[in-house]
Amino acid sequence: MARERSNWICLLAATAGMAFLPQVSRADESGISFWLPGLYGSLAATPATPGWSIAAIYYHTSVNASGAAAASREFQVGRFSPTVNIDLNLALGGQADLMFIAPTYTFATPVLGGQLSATLASVYGRNSASLAGTLTAAAGPIVTTRNGFLEDALVSYGDLYPTLKLKWNNGVHNTMVYAAGDIPVGDYNPNRLANIGIGHGAIDLGGGYTYLNPATGTEFSGVAGFTYNFKNPDTQYQSGVDFHLDWGVSQFLSKQVFAGFVGYAYQQVTDDFGQPAVLGGFRSRVLGVGPQIGYIFPIGSNQAFLGLKGYGEFDAANRPSGWNTWLTFSISEAVPASTVTPTKHLMRK
Repeated sequence: MARERSNWICLLAATAGMAFLPQVSRADESGISFWLPGLYGSLAATPATPGWSIAAIYYHTSVNASGAAAASREFQVGRFSPTVNIDLNLALGGQADLMFIAPTYTFATPVLGGQLSATLASVYGRNSASLAGTLTAAAGPIVTTRNGFLEDALVSYGDLYPTLKLKWNNGVHNTMVYAAGDIPVGDYNPNRLANIGIGHGAIDLGGGYTYLNPATGTEFSGVAGFTYNFKNPDTQYQSGVDFHLDWGVSQFLSKQVFAGFVGYAYQQVTDDFGQPAVLGGFRSRVLGVGPQIGYIFPIGSNQAFLGLKGYGEFDAANRPSGWNTWLTFSISEAVPASTVTPTKHLMRK
């Protein structure tokens, strides 16, 4: 039984890399949130092995938008100043291929009876966007029409994303709190359609829960939080506060393989500030769901994890939507054979 419990601890240590995913940075002024839905998934609140770990995540997304969500980009890059009556007939398309690197250090000494970890993530990749259609505004006798096709692409670096997590374990129950943020040092230009950097800071606070039963291999997780966005100094635009919920359910088919489903819900709860009046409060919303599979295996004396998950989005409002996939590879230190932990809260026997 002790050996079986030890194997499960190793699985948790390897799959903990899934919870070290960094945040992609976009602003709600583009119809995209600072928080990247799908950031957390299965095993999000389970404890990790003390020491260093690193996760590399390839993220691909393809999205489209029309109406106000597309027009917001035209307004914000300064190509059009709406006045009284607006007729929107616009289509926005975007695609991103991004690589995130997220080194994490997990402290062995307990903090408030739990396990503290610190992550500083970064991103590099390609983002492209296109805007097509017609936008017409009428102010008294003056009618202005813009139409045509705009396209932009950028290969560059993004912001830095620090995250602190504090986790507790009590048998099959695991809980955590986290604090994350955006340091806006990435490549950003308010006159571009496509950016990698966000152009402003943000703070995100939240918590999560994971149920994991080693006897049955059943697991489910949920992580919820709120994001506060600071004003973009280049555009004088401030995105509203948003609420987000990421969840995952899985079943271990063996000690190395698990499969299941993941999903997310995102809802902006306060209005944006600085947007054209025609856009109203411009509160964004989107839901997503899809499959996942994970594989844990040893690399030398370390534990490695390889996972794939994908989401199809629906019920979107005031933001582009489509589909996205995550390919995650992480390495963490293996749990010592004795499975002795520095605190009883990490994994009780």
